[in-house]
Amino acid sequence: MAKAAGRAAGPRQPSQALLRLLERLAPELDASVNDAQLRCFDAMEAPDQAGRLRIAAEALRLNPAAADGWGLLAQASPPGSPLTLHLWRVAAAAGLVALGPFPLAPGEAWGVMESRPYMRARCGLALELRRQGEAAAAIAEVEGMLALNPNDNQGMRYILLAWLLEDGADPAAAALFERYEEDGSAFWAYGAALLAYRRQGPGEAADAARAAAVANNPHVAAALLGRSTPRPGAIGYTPGSPEEAAEVVPDALPAWRGTAGALDWLAAGLGAAPAPKRGRRPRAAGEEA
Repeated sequence: MAKAAGRAAGPRQPSQALLRLLERLAPELDASVNDAQLRCFDAMEAPDQAGRLRIAAEALRLNPAAADGWGLLAQASPPGSPLTLHLWRVAAAAGLVALGPFPLAPGEAWGVMESRPYMRARCGLALELRRQGEAAAAIAEVEGMLALNPNDNQGMRYILLAWLLEDGADPAAAALFERYEEDGSAFWAYGAALLAYRRQGPGEAADAARAAAVANNPHVAAALLGRSTPRPGAIGYTPGSPEEAAEVVPDALPAWRGTAGALDWLAAGLGAAPAPKRGRRPRAAGEEA
C-alpha cells in the first residue's frame, strides 16, 4: 500500500479518522497487496498464456487493484479490440486506486515502487490508444507519463518521438529533442537526422546529422533501407549493435517512409544506390515499441 510520505496532498486533506483507519488496516492491506504483486510477477514469468492468465486471476482475487494483473489480461486480449482498450483503462485506473489518496507529484513516479504497476499500465494504454487510432489521446498519455517521470526509465520518449515524426508534428518533435538533448541513442540520432532533413532539406546541417546517425549505428541505416533484418536481442542490446537497430527501426520506419525522398537521401549518405520505392508499413496488430 502506498504511503503518504513524500507525496503532495490532493485538493482536500483526508480526515484524521480516515488516516487512523488506514493506519490500522495497513498491515493487512499491505500483505494482500504485496502477495498480489508477487503473483503478478509470477504470472509474467509463466511459460504459457494459460498459466499467465490463471496466475493473474489469482492476483486479482487477492487485490482487485493489482494493475499488473489487469495488464496481463489486456495483453492476452486481441490487439485493436474494444475489450483490450477497456482492460488497459481498467489497469490504469486500478493502478491509480492502489496509490491511495495521496497523488504522485511531478517527477516522483518510478522512484516510488508502488507507482510502477500504474506506469506500466499507462504505457500499455498509450500503445493501445495509438493502435486504435486515438493518436492525440495516446500522445497525451505519454506526455503525462514524462511529466510524472522526466527521467523516463521506461523509454517513453522514443515512442513519443516516433509518433510525432510519423504525424508530421515537427515543432513538438523539436521541443522533445530539446528536453532530452543529451540523449546519445540511435533512436535520437536518426530522429534528429530525419527532422533536420524535413525542416531544412538536403544540405550541410542535415547531411551532418545524417553522418552522425550513421556513425552512431550503421545497422539502423541498413535496416531502414531494407538491406538487413536485424533481430532483437534476448536480453537488451549494446549501443551501436544490430540488436539496437532491431529496436529502433520498427518505430522509426513509418516516418522515414512517409517523408518524400528521405530514404533516397539516407542511401546517398552511404554512397549506395537509392532505396527501393515502397509504401508506408503500418504498425502491425500487436506490435509494440
